[in-house]
Parts: sequence; C-alpha cells; structure tokens
Amino acid sequence: MERRKFIGSAGLAGILAAGMAPAVQAAQAIRWRLATRLPKIMDIPYAGVQTFIRTVKELSGGKFEITLQAAEDSPASGGVLDSVQRGSVECGFTTAVRYVARDETFALDSAIPFGLDSRQMNAWLQHGQGLELLREFYKGHGVVNFPMGNTGAQMGGWYKKPLRGMADLKGLRMRFSGLGGRVFERLGGQPGSLSSDETLKALQRGNLDAAEWSSPHDDLRLGLHDHCKYYAHPGWWKGGMQYSLYVNRRAWDALSDENEANLEAAATAAHLDIQAQYDLRNPLALAELVATGTRLMPMPKAVMEAAWKAAQDLYAELAAKNPHWKKIHASQTAFQRAQAWNQAEAGFAAFMQPLLMKEYESLHKAQKSAPAGRHKTPQSPRP
Repeated sequence: MERRKFIGSAGLAGILAAGMAPAVQAAQAIRWRLATRLPKIMDIPYAGVQTFIRTVKELSGGKFEITLQAAEDSPASGGVLDSVQRGSVECGFTTAVRYVARDETFALDSAIPFGLDSRQMNAWLQHGQGLELLREFYKGHGVVNFPMGNTGAQMGGWYKKPLRGMADLKGLRMRFSGLGGRVFERLGGQPGSLSSDETLKALQRGNLDAAEWSSPHDDLRLGLHDHCKYYAHPGWWKGGMQYSLYVNRRAWDALSDENEANLEAAATAAHLDIQAQYDLRNPLALAELVATGTRLMPMPKAVMEAAWKAAQDLYAELAAKNPHWKKIHASQTAFQRAQAWNQAEAGFAAFMQPLLMKEYESLHKAQKSAPAGRHKTPQSPRP
C-alpha cells in the first residue's frame, strides 16, 4: 500500500472520457459489501457512494461488484468502523469524526476546530505526507483508508436566539459532535450528539437551543430553518469535513494489483464529485434559506477567539497523552502554518466576495421588481 499514491483527477478523467477501463486480469469475480449509516437525506455523499460502486464495476469490466448495505442514521460511533474491522463487510463509508470517543486521532482524517479547509486537506494528503501518516495510524485498526468526499467549510450552526457574545454560550443546549463539542463545552455550552431525527424533535420540543449539522445544502434539506431563525458563520469546528472509505485490510491485501487500482480510482472519482457537488449547491442553498427568512449571523469575534484558545489547550493536552495525535497533528499544523503565505487566494477572495454579493443583490432586486412573467428567479438545481 505504501507504494501507491492518491490518484490525481487528470489520469482518471482521461480514462473515463475515453470510455476505456484497464484490462481485467483477475479471472474470478469479486463480490463485496459496503456499509454506511449515512441518512439518505444527505443526498450528495449518498449519491457519491453510488458513483463509487458504479465506477468500480465499470473499471473492472463487471468483475468487481459492491453491494450497498445502508443502515438508519445513528449517533452511535462504532457501527461502520466495527463492521469493517470484523470483516462482516469488506468496506464502509463514513466520516472519521464519529470515532473521536475511541481515539481523537480519527478526527485528523476528517475535521478539527480551526483545522485544514478542503483544498488544504487534499494538498496535505497528496503532498504533505498526510495520507502516509493516516495509513500508518489506520494500519493499527486493520483498515486501509481513502479520502472520499468533503463538504467544504461548514456554517456555524442554527440558533433560536441571536448569539452576541460569550455570555450567550453559558448553558446553551446544542446538538454538537466531534472535537468541536469538547471545545464548546469548555466555553460553557452543553453539547449533545444526536441523530438527524432526534435533533429535529429536540428542537421542536424545546430540549435544544441550537444545533450544528452540516453545510447549507444539507441543513436546508434537513429542515433546521423551520425550528431556528438565526444561522451563524463560520463553523470554526469544521473548515472542511472529509468523508472516508474504509477497507478491511485483509480484504484489500487479497485484491490483485488491477483491482486495487480500480478501487482507488473509483474512490478518487467519488471524492472529486462529492466536493464539486457541495461547491455547487451550498451557495444556492444559502441564498434560498435567506430568501425564505433565515437571518445570517456572523460568529462574534470574542467567541471565535475564545474557541481558538480552548482548541489549542485541548490539542496540547491530547499531544501530551496520545502519541498518534501528536505526530499527525504536528504534521497538519506545520502544513497549515505554511499556507498563511497564500496571499493570492486570500486577497482574491476578499475582493471578489463583496463584489459578487453586490451584483447578486442587484440582480435579485431587478427580478423582484420586474412585471410578472417577464423574469423568473433562478432556482437551485436539484439532484
């Protein structure tokens, strides 16, 4: 496995565009099972899993087939990882933040507060020894991991009342998962990990004051705006949440080189497609939410600064007791610090964002004032 690299998009795109698949050398057909607890309402990653399964079959000439075994959404952290480790399924699709109760190091394969954004994550994995370090960690768990999708930077959660400062966090009951929940607790909040259905019921019954879930597209589909008016940004706990494909190591080692390449290429195709879908749909969903009454709320500076300090204190504590965390987090941190010199990207975004927002608002006003039937408000594309 160490000899392989995370396959770039250009080579795979060329294969698919030409309508060709590598020659299938394995004579025996392979049948695998893929487990996921992802709720179907998360349509982008769910479709990405279907893309992965279809691509494996196409690249193998129909000799390598994977069957999806989906379970209901559950906050339980053990499901997919345990199934893959036991070998009750050969592979699984999940997000590593589910497993921080077992080992906080898992979060470094997905998202940590004030961590890498999605593009930085890709660069760290491919060219910053990130994938090599994570593979070394996962080896101890009997798993081979593959990046397979990213939501991009997430929002800062939904609130029934405006969040104006640190005092508003005291005793705030919020659906909050991962290491972000631990930081939130240090700020005085009361985090709880709940499934999507449980979150909606708790908000409706008044048992929650706020909830973080995902990105605008996912939050819109879940219907969080029906229970909370205020939508904060940014989500300092997830600069980009990565999904992963877990493969049982014994099942991986039993594959031919040809089928290893097929599976890796298919995971790459799904990874690129999922992130592109989120990049397309998140801004459209946010505009739709605002148009229907959602009030955007910048995260107070005092909260951001306090969260940053609490996160760094947490990371220092983890480094003192967890050698896996210490090694991989040090690599991520060094990579992220070097990215501070990316002035071109930051400066370009800082100029373009307000300019594009101004043009969007002008166009929206013109459309609203136009005579009926003359113009139509653009609608968000749907799957």
